Amino acid sequence: MERGYRVGGWRDGSRIVVTPARARAVPPPAAGVMPLIDALKQAYPDAACALTHQNPFQLLVATILSAQCTDARVNLVTPGLFAAHPDAASMSRVSQEDLEEIIRSTGFFRNKAKSIRGAAQRIEAEFGGKVPRTMDALLSLPGVARKTANVVLGVGFGIADGVVVDTHVARLSRRLGLTRETGPEAIERDLMRTVPREEWIAWSHLLIFHGRQVCQARAPLCDRCTLRAFCPSAPYFLAGSKPPWEGKAGRVTPGPRVARKKAPTARAKPAAKRAAAGARKKK
Repeated sequence: MERGYRVGGWRDGSRIVVTPARARAVPPPAAGVMPLIDALKQAYPDAACALTHQNPFQLLVATILSAQCTDARVNLVTPGLFAAHPDAASMSRVSQEDLEEIIRSTGFFRNKAKSIRGAAQRIEAEFGGKVPRTMDALLSLPGVARKTANVVLGVGFGIADGVVVDTHVARLSRRLGLTRETGPEAIERDLMRTVPREEWIAWSHLLIFHGRQVCQARAPLCDRCTLRAFCPSAPYFLAGSKPPWEGKAGRVTPGPRVARKKAPTARAKPAAKRAAAGARKKK
């Protein structure tokens, strides 16, 4: 029987067995994943969650607000929000309209306000006002999926029950050859089988820092990348092309986009049209 530990909380209801010996859909880099982690830790010794918070509940709220919004913007909004509503009890009583007004600048504020209020009310009613410490319980909260639950467990409680997969983690994991999946849950499964469990929490912070500063979406700075020697995508980008697993192959244009001038259309001028019409009538 295969030894390992079971990890649940997937939308399809499955519970996978995570073990280093498990067959992988995508082979890891030839040198293994630890050289990548060691190099990233040396480059970003202070890599940590960028969302400002004082407790797990505030972290939960900040993570919900961070959907389709920058951490910097969230950190501008949360000081005032948490000063007025610092815990689940207070947040559960705030009106939908008042909360929407406070968080409006984070975008999608109606849905976010509904999720935050619903999560706070459920925490009060079902969990005694305390943020739960298990994946299944967190996933029962409105507005909470695996990414948010992993952030709260990993950062808020130091519990490694999964790997946070945001846009940076997804992009870099594919570029590094650790997955060829595109969906966050499928990517997370591959990472959980490749990255040692004791590094799951740090792994996401490291990739997020590296993705923001070096391995950017449109123009990765491979010439200054500390992972260049391990990265199967680097030769493509350095040659000015995209790797085949990046999507459509093509040239990579570093720097800001240059607006292209539209080619002039072959429409006849009104005066020319009138002249042509008059010539036809004379015939």
